[in-house]
Amino acid sequence: MASIVSREIRLKSHPVGMPEESDFELIEVAVPEPKTDEILVQNIYMSVDPYMRGGMRSAKLNEALSGGCVGKVVKSNSDRFQVGDYVLGMLGWREFYVVAKERVTKIDPAIAPIQSFLGTVGMPGRTAYVGLLDIGEPKEGETVFVSAAAGAVGSIACQIAKIKGCKVIASTGSDEKVKWLIEEIGVDHAFNYKKIDNLVLHLKSLSPEGYDFYFDNVGGEFLEAAIY
Repeated sequence: MASIVSREIRLKSHPVGMPEESDFELIEVAVPEPKTDEILVQNIYMSVDPYMRGGMRSAKLNEALSGGCVGKVVKSNSDRFQVGDYVLGMLGWREFYVVAKERVTKIDPAIAPIQSFLGTVGMPGRTAYVGLLDIGEPKEGETVFVSAAAGAVGSIACQIAKIKGCKVIASTGSDEKVKWLIEEIGVDHAFNYKKIDNLVLHLKSLSPEGYDFYFDNVGGEFLEAAIY
Protein backbone atom coordinates (compact mmCIF):
# COMPACT_ATOMS: atom_id res chain seq x y z
CA MET A 1 0.00 0.00 0.00
CA ALA A 2 1.40 3.38 -1.01
CA SER A 3 2.16 5.79 1.80
CA ILE A 4 -0.68 8.21 2.50
CA VAL A 5 0.10 11.91 2.70
CA SER A 6 -2.08 13.82 5.13
CA ARG A 7 -2.52 17.53 5.60
CA GLU A 8 -2.63 18.72 9.19
CA ILE A 9 -2.84 22.01 11.03
CA ARG A 10 -0.11 22.66 13.56
CA LEU A 11 0.24 25.28 16.24
CA LYS A 12 3.09 27.57 15.20
CA SER A 13 2.88 29.97 18.15
CA HIS A 14 0.77 30.36 21.28
CA PRO A 15 -2.03 32.85 20.50
CA VAL A 16 -2.22 36.06 22.49
CA GLY A 17 -5.81 37.29 22.62
CA MET A 18 -7.76 36.40 19.48
CA PRO A 19 -5.96 33.66 17.50
CA GLU A 20 -4.47 34.82 14.21
CA GLU A 21 -3.86 32.84 11.04
CA SER A 22 -0.14 33.31 11.62
CA ASP A 23 -0.42 31.22 14.82
CA PHE A 24 -1.03 28.13 12.69
CA GLU A 25 0.52 26.37 9.73
CA LEU A 26 -0.76 23.80 7.27
CA ILE A 27 1.73 21.06 6.44
CA GLU A 28 1.81 17.67 4.77
CA VAL A 29 3.07 14.54 6.52
CA ALA A 30 3.47 10.90 5.57
CA VAL A 31 1.13 8.67 7.58
CA PRO A 32 2.70 5.42 8.84
CA GLU A 33 1.18 2.00 8.39
CA PRO A 34 -0.93 0.85 11.36
CA LYS A 35 0.75 -1.67 13.63
CA THR A 36 -0.88 -4.49 15.58
CA ASP A 37 -4.07 -3.28 17.32
CA GLU A 38 -3.93 0.02 15.45
CA ILE A 39 -6.21 1.46 12.77
CA LEU A 40 -5.87 4.05 10.03
CA VAL A 41 -8.67 6.60 10.07
CA GLN A 42 -9.73 9.19 7.50
CA ASN A 43 -11.34 12.19 9.20
CA ILE A 44 -14.69 13.31 7.84
CA TYR A 45 -15.84 15.83 10.45
CA MET A 46 -14.07 17.67 13.22
CA SER A 47 -15.39 19.93 15.95
CA VAL A 48 -13.89 23.29 16.90
CA ASP A 49 -14.88 23.80 20.54
CA PRO A 50 -14.37 26.65 23.02
CA TYR A 51 -12.09 24.62 25.29
CA MET A 52 -9.52 24.42 22.51
CA ARG A 53 -8.65 28.10 22.90
CA GLY A 54 -7.55 27.53 26.49
CA GLY A 55 -5.55 24.49 25.50
CA MET A 56 -3.58 26.51 22.98
CA ARG A 57 -1.87 28.37 25.83
CA SER A 58 0.17 25.30 26.76
CA ALA A 59 -0.10 23.02 23.71
CA LYS A 60 3.17 21.86 22.18
CA LEU A 61 4.27 23.95 19.24
CA ASN A 62 4.86 22.47 15.78
CA GLU A 63 2.53 19.58 16.47
CA ALA A 64 -0.94 18.91 15.08
CA LEU A 65 -3.72 20.14 17.32
CA SER A 66 -6.16 17.68 18.84
CA GLY A 67 -9.92 17.95 18.86
CA GLY A 68 -13.09 15.93 18.57
CA CYS A 69 -13.47 14.20 15.21
CA VAL A 70 -15.49 11.57 13.38
CA GLY A 71 -13.86 9.47 10.70
CA LYS A 72 -13.96 6.22 8.76
CA VAL A 73 -11.61 3.28 9.24
CA VAL A 74 -9.69 2.76 5.99
CA LYS A 75 -7.28 0.11 7.27
CA SER A 76 -7.45 -2.05 10.39
CA ASN A 77 -5.01 -4.27 12.22
CA SER A 78 -7.44 -4.64 15.12
CA ASP A 79 -10.15 -7.23 15.71
CA ARG A 80 -12.28 -4.46 17.25
CA PHE A 81 -12.74 -2.46 14.04
CA GLN A 82 -13.46 -3.30 10.42
CA VAL A 83 -12.72 -1.24 7.33
CA GLY A 84 -15.71 1.04 6.82
CA ASP A 85 -16.52 1.44 10.51
CA TYR A 86 -17.09 4.99 11.76
CA VAL A 87 -15.22 6.10 14.87
CA LEU A 88 -15.22 9.01 17.28
CA GLY A 89 -11.85 10.27 18.44
CA MET A 90 -9.85 13.27 19.63
CA LEU A 91 -7.31 13.55 16.81
CA GLY A 92 -8.89 16.22 14.68
CA TRP A 93 -7.05 18.95 12.74
CA ARG A 94 -5.69 16.36 10.31
CA GLU A 95 -6.97 14.35 7.35
CA PHE A 96 -5.65 10.90 8.32
CA TYR A 97 -4.25 9.41 11.49
CA VAL A 98 -3.09 6.10 12.93
CA VAL A 99 -4.32 5.33 16.41
CA ALA A 100 -4.47 2.49 18.96
CA LYS A 101 -7.85 0.78 19.14
CA GLU A 102 -8.41 1.94 22.74
CA ARG A 103 -8.30 5.63 21.80
CA VAL A 104 -11.37 5.71 19.55
CA THR A 105 -15.00 4.67 19.94
CA LYS A 106 -17.09 2.97 17.30
CA ILE A 107 -20.29 4.85 16.44
CA ASP A 108 -23.45 3.68 14.73
CA PRO A 109 -24.62 5.83 11.78
CA ALA A 110 -28.04 4.19 12.08
CA ILE A 111 -28.63 6.07 15.36
CA ALA A 112 -28.00 9.54 13.95
CA PRO A 113 -25.94 11.30 11.26
CA ILE A 114 -22.29 10.74 12.06
CA GLN A 115 -21.62 14.46 12.60
CA SER A 116 -24.21 14.39 15.41
CA PHE A 117 -21.73 12.44 17.52
CA LEU A 118 -19.77 15.69 17.83
CA GLY A 119 -22.88 17.53 19.01
CA THR A 120 -26.34 16.38 19.98
CA VAL A 121 -25.48 12.75 20.72
CA GLY A 122 -21.86 13.52 21.59
CA MET A 123 -20.08 15.39 24.35
CA PRO A 124 -22.26 18.56 24.23
CA GLY A 125 -25.46 16.52 24.33
CA ARG A 126 -24.24 14.34 27.19
CA THR A 127 -23.17 17.42 29.13
CA ALA A 128 -26.63 18.94 28.80
CA TYR A 129 -28.36 15.63 29.56
CA VAL A 130 -26.39 14.84 32.71
CA GLY A 131 -26.31 18.41 33.99
CA LEU A 132 -30.01 19.00 33.55
CA LEU A 133 -31.59 15.60 34.21
CA ASP A 134 -29.19 13.86 36.60
CA ILE A 135 -28.13 16.92 38.60
CA GLY A 136 -30.88 19.50 38.11
CA GLU A 137 -33.80 17.05 38.02
CA PRO A 138 -36.24 19.71 36.70
CA LYS A 139 -39.93 19.24 37.31
CA GLU A 140 -42.87 20.39 35.24
CA GLY A 141 -43.74 24.01 35.90
CA GLU A 142 -40.31 24.97 37.27
CA THR A 143 -38.29 27.87 35.87
CA VAL A 144 -34.90 27.18 34.33
CA PHE A 145 -32.34 29.81 33.36
CA VAL A 146 -29.73 28.84 30.74
CA SER A 147 -26.75 31.05 29.91
CA ALA A 148 -24.90 30.81 26.58
CA ALA A 149 -28.16 29.26 25.51
CA ALA A 150 -27.47 29.32 21.78
CA GLY A 151 -24.32 27.24 22.14
CA ALA A 152 -23.90 23.53 21.56
CA VAL A 153 -24.60 22.60 25.20
CA GLY A 154 -26.99 25.40 26.09
CA SER A 155 -29.35 24.88 23.16
CA ILE A 156 -29.76 21.21 24.03
CA ALA A 157 -30.31 22.05 27.71
CA CYS A 158 -33.07 24.47 26.68
CA GLN A 159 -34.81 21.79 24.62
CA ILE A 160 -34.60 19.18 27.36
CA ALA A 161 -36.03 21.66 29.87
CA LYS A 162 -38.93 22.43 27.54
CA ILE A 163 -39.60 18.73 27.03
CA LYS A 164 -39.80 18.40 30.84
CA GLY A 165 -42.46 21.12 30.91
CA CYS A 166 -40.33 23.92 32.34
CA LYS A 167 -40.40 27.63 31.72
CA VAL A 168 -37.08 28.47 30.08
CA ILE A 169 -35.29 31.82 30.25
CA ALA A 170 -32.27 32.03 27.96
CA SER A 171 -29.40 34.47 27.57
CA THR A 172 -27.20 34.87 24.51
CA GLY A 173 -24.95 37.40 22.83
CA SER A 174 -26.81 38.66 19.74
CA ASP A 175 -30.28 39.59 18.55
CA GLU A 176 -30.03 36.97 15.82
CA LYS A 177 -29.47 34.27 18.41
CA VAL A 178 -32.34 35.61 20.51
CA LYS A 179 -34.65 35.18 17.54
CA TRP A 180 -33.36 31.67 16.88
CA LEU A 181 -33.82 30.60 20.50
CA ILE A 182 -37.41 31.79 20.54
CA GLU A 183 -38.52 30.71 17.07
CA GLU A 184 -36.52 27.50 16.59
CA ILE A 185 -35.68 26.21 20.06
CA GLY A 186 -38.92 27.35 21.65
CA VAL A 187 -37.71 29.01 24.85
CA ASP A 188 -40.19 31.19 26.73
CA HIS A 189 -37.95 34.23 26.80
CA ALA A 190 -34.49 35.06 25.46
CA PHE A 191 -32.43 38.21 25.79
CA ASN A 192 -29.20 39.70 24.48
CA TYR A 193 -27.08 40.18 27.60
CA LYS A 194 -24.94 42.77 25.80
CA LYS A 195 -27.94 45.11 25.89
CA ILE A 196 -28.66 44.63 29.60
CA ASP A 197 -27.35 47.21 32.08
CA ASN A 198 -28.23 45.34 35.28
CA LEU A 199 -28.33 41.57 34.95
CA VAL A 200 -29.69 40.99 38.47
CA LEU A 201 -32.67 43.29 37.96
CA HIS A 202 -33.34 41.97 34.49
CA LEU A 203 -33.45 38.36 35.66
CA LYS A 204 -35.78 39.34 38.51
CA SER A 205 -38.09 41.10 36.08
CA LEU A 206 -38.33 37.97 33.93
CA SER A 207 -39.04 35.67 36.88
CA PRO A 208 -39.97 37.60 40.07
CA GLU A 209 -40.54 34.31 41.88
CA GLY A 210 -36.92 33.31 41.23
CA TYR A 211 -35.36 30.37 39.42
CA ASP A 212 -35.52 26.71 40.33
CA PHE A 213 -32.43 25.77 38.37
CA TYR A 214 -29.61 27.62 36.63
CA PHE A 215 -27.73 25.79 33.88
CA ASP A 216 -24.44 27.68 33.99
CA ASN A 217 -22.29 27.83 30.87
CA VAL A 218 -20.30 30.98 31.67
CA GLY A 219 -19.92 31.59 35.43
CA GLY A 220 -18.89 35.03 36.67
CA GLU A 221 -21.56 37.70 36.91
CA PHE A 222 -24.18 35.38 35.43
CA LEU A 223 -23.76 32.92 38.28
CA GLU A 224 -23.84 35.73 40.83
CA ALA A 225 -26.98 37.23 39.28
CA ALA A 226 -28.76 33.89 39.07
CA ILE A 227 -28.30 33.10 42.77
CA TYR A 228 -28.70 36.67 44.04
